[in-house]
Amino acid sequence: MKKLVKKTAVAALAGVMTAGMLTGCGEKELDGTKTVATVDGEEIQLGVVSLLARQQQAYTEAMYASFLGGSAGDIWDAEVDSESGETNGQQTVANCLEQVELMYIMRAKAADYEVEVTEEDQEKIAAAASEFMEANSEETIKELAVTEDQVKTFLELETYLQRMQEPIVADVDREVPDEEAQKSSFSYVSFAISGEELTEEDIAKKKEQAQEVLDKMKEDPEADMSETAKEVDQTLSALHGNFKTNLGEDEEESTSYPDEVMEVLRGLKEGELCEEVIETDSFYYVVRLDKEFDEDATEAEKESIISDRESELYAETTEQWLEDAEIKVEEKALETLVITDSHKFTFKVPEAEATAAPTPTEKAEATAAPTPTEKPSVAPTKAAK
Repeated sequence: MKKLVKKTAVAALAGVMTAGMLTGCGEKELDGTKTVATVDGEEIQLGVVSLLARQQQAYTEAMYASFLGGSAGDIWDAEVDSESGETNGQQTVANCLEQVELMYIMRAKAADYEVEVTEEDQEKIAAAASEFMEANSEETIKELAVTEDQVKTFLELETYLQRMQEPIVADVDREVPDEEAQKSSFSYVSFAISGEELTEEDIAKKKEQAQEVLDKMKEDPEADMSETAKEVDQTLSALHGNFKTNLGEDEEESTSYPDEVMEVLRGLKEGELCEEVIETDSFYYVVRLDKEFDEDATEAEKESIISDRESELYAETTEQWLEDAEIKVEEKALETLVITDSHKFTFKVPEAEATAAPTPTEKAEATAAPTPTEKPSVAPTKAAK
C-alpha cells in the first residue's frame, strides 16, 4: 500500500511537470487571483483552475493531433448543447472547475481516510513548483494567470487526489464467483462476402473455401485451425474470441459477433465444431468451441468486474460529496477562462529531459485524457451525469 501511494504521488508530480512546459498564445490576460468558487467556505482562485484547464487542453490537443496526423483540428468551438449553445471548450472549463472543487473536498476529508501529505512531500512540491515557474516564459505564466503558490496548491491537491482514490474504493467486494465471470473461448475462420467489388463467383469460391476448411477440421477437430486454413489458402488464418458463458435473465449478448454465430456457439460442447458453415449477411464462418471455461479470460473478466465496482463506488461517493458540499461558483470570474480553437496551448519538452519525460502523445495516452465531451475519469461532472 505504502509503495503504491508513493508511486502515485510521484506520478502526480511528474505529470504536472511534464505539462508545465507549456506555450500559449491568443487570449487576453486573466486575473488568476480572483475567486472563481468557494467550497464549504474555502476559496478557489482562478489560477488553480486555469492550470488544470490548460493542462487538459494541451493533453487533449496532443492526443487529437496524434490521431489526426499532426493537427488537432477544430474541437473546442463545436457546440455540445444546441439549446444553450455550450461549446466543448466551455464544458471542459466547467468540468475542470468541478474537478478542482472535488480536490478541495478530498483534501478536507483526507484525515478521515488516514491520507496525508507529509513535510517531505511538501518539499518536493515546492521544488516542482519552482521548476515549473522556471520552465515557462513570463508570457506563458501570465496567460496561465498562475503564481508559484498556486502551483504548489495544485500539486498538493493532485497528490491528495491520487492518494485518496485507493482508500475510497477499499471496501469494494472483490469476491467474484466463477459462474458470474465465466468466459468461454472459441476459434473461427471468417470469409467476407459483402462488398461491391465481390462478384457472385467470388462469393461462391469463398463458400467452397469455407467448406473445405470445415471438412479438413472434421478430419482432426483438435488441429490448429490456422494451420488447417492455410492448407486451403495461405492468406487464411484463424482468429480467437471469447464470450460470457452465463447470461443473466435480462442480460443481452455483449459481444460484437453475429447472433447466428453466438447461437451456434452456445449449443456446442467443449472441443466441438459446428457441423456446417455459418452464413450471415456479411461473412461465412467456420467455428469451434475451444473451452467452456477459459481460465485466463475468466480471471480477466473478474478483474474487469472488480474495476467496474470500484469505478461505481468512486463515482457514487464523489458525486455525493459534491452534492453535499456548499459550493458557490462566481460565474463572471469563470467566464474569463476560455478554451477556444484560436487559443492554443502546446508542450515544450527540453532536450535534456526528452529521454526521461513522455512526449505529448505519450503523456496524453498514458493519462487517458478525456476528449472535450467526456468527463475526467477521476472526477464525475454534472455536465456528464
